[in-house]
Amino acid sequence: MTKLKHLMQRGTEFLGCDVAIMCGAMSWVSERNLVSAISNAGGFGVIACGAMSPELLDTEIAATKALTSKPFGVNLITMHPQIMELIDVCAKYEVSHVVLAGGLPPKGSIEAIKAFGAKVICFAPALTLAKKFARSGVDALVIEGSEAGGHIGPVATSVLAQEILPELGDQLPIFVAGGIARGGAIASYLEMGAAGVQLGTRFVCAHESIAHPNFKAAFLRANARDAVASVQIDPRLPVIPVRALKNKGTEEFTKKQVEVAAMLDRGEIDMETAQLEIEKYWAGALRRAVIDGDVEYGSVMAGQSVGMVHVERPVVDIIAKLVDEANTALAR
Repeated sequence: MTKLKHLMQRGTEFLGCDVAIMCGAMSWVSERNLVSAISNAGGFGVIACGAMSPELLDTEIAATKALTSKPFGVNLITMHPQIMELIDVCAKYEVSHVVLAGGLPPKGSIEAIKAFGAKVICFAPALTLAKKFARSGVDALVIEGSEAGGHIGPVATSVLAQEILPELGDQLPIFVAGGIARGGAIASYLEMGAAGVQLGTRFVCAHESIAHPNFKAAFLRANARDAVASVQIDPRLPVIPVRALKNKGTEEFTKKQVEVAAMLDRGEIDMETAQLEIEKYWAGALRRAVIDGDVEYGSVMAGQSVGMVHVERPVVDIIAKLVDEANTALAR
């Protein structure tokens, strides 16, 4: 057994795959084609449910199962108004792993997932939350730093890894995410005690990704500093920052926040509805960019590792290159 396989063993046994590399759940990107390709290549694909209805998720899982016999997961947003119905869909297809993202899981959700035998993975952006999840019976954690694309927390990946891995790495598998694009970084986190890693931005320009050619082209010409975090305009709005390539859509989001805040002031909506309005905006803006190719006004969500994505290539080649780089780093 190579050193890399030994370091990844806990992660591969937990996920049921050959390489402990999870694909980040990117709305409109992490769908049947990319998810199945990653699982077929030995990694672990994860469907991004996002704002999907239970019916749409049902269709997506069935289509993914038709393309791969390997394990894959489903990422559910905890604030989704139909999350328990989405869990029922996962149960119907005996999904092996369910990832809960976007906040604290609603009451009964973890128990409902475990009831049909699936493993529960939660995002922990801070040590206190990681400890809380560990006590609540979560099977594994993803610790994602602010370098990541999409919704982000305030702390860098390297700091989270140093805080959380020594404290909880022996208790449950922990996957590190945010800003990872090369095998050397994967090797370093594994040596720190991670069970594996999660990458999103690195897979956007895979051949199998259905992202619009304009979306991929924006990635290929971008630098790390082009991927900026959104700004919260009104402190009352529980807006989770989003990292994306700066464009005119960034300005549109500022206007959207002002509009939603005004609706709050007039008493037309409550705080929960306000947050859902913001999430719906992101879902729509992301679709415009990923599917329609509007990279000027749509949301081109990207992590800071986007500057290391230079060419479009098949998933199997991306994973092979990451593994080769990790092996080289570990042999030094």
